[in-house]
Amino acid sequence: MRWLLAALCLSFTLTCHADVIVTINGKQVDKNQVLTPTRPLPKSSLGQPVEKILVLKSARKLQLIRDGKPIKTYRISLGKQPKGPKIREGDKRTPEGLYWIDWRKRSEKFNLAMHISYPNISDAAQARREGFSPGSMIMIHGTPDTEENPEELFHTLDWTDGCIAMKNYEMREVWNLTKDGTMIEIRP
Repeated sequence: MRWLLAALCLSFTLTCHADVIVTINGKQVDKNQVLTPTRPLPKSSLGQPVEKILVLKSARKLQLIRDGKPIKTYRISLGKQPKGPKIREGDKRTPEGLYWIDWRKRSEKFNLAMHISYPNISDAAQARREGFSPGSMIMIHGTPDTEENPEELFHTLDWTDGCIAMKNYEMREVWNLTKDGTMIEIRP
């Protein structure tokens, strides 16, 4: 019975990774295109949680999505090996796929951190087939800010072990607008 459930979950996950045509306001758009808000974010909506986080690795952008539209876009840093999906522990890559924000913590080193539910069923199955550990502890987090490592050093390069890093003040904003259980889609 367990294998049937695992096969069903795996087929669902693989189906979710299929190519899709994205339509916004009746216009077809490239699925990797960075979306820009059509108007400034109203102050009254700042406290409302977002429904989804969209990460576009190739553009180094993280977008907060509400009502199917981007409300805010941030520049991010990725793992030291940013091209391709995370395959195994220690490969310094940022995962690609559908995940959830499942818990959060305050971090002495990285200010605030929200955990991404990597590996998903598909990631774990692929790693198992290849005989590797898929890794874990992939997070969206802030940056170190010490005298010897000022925050400004971290925003022009990919430096994490696979996490998604942002400026600390932007991370505070994302933290406040995102609830645990929010979907995160990470695209190439």
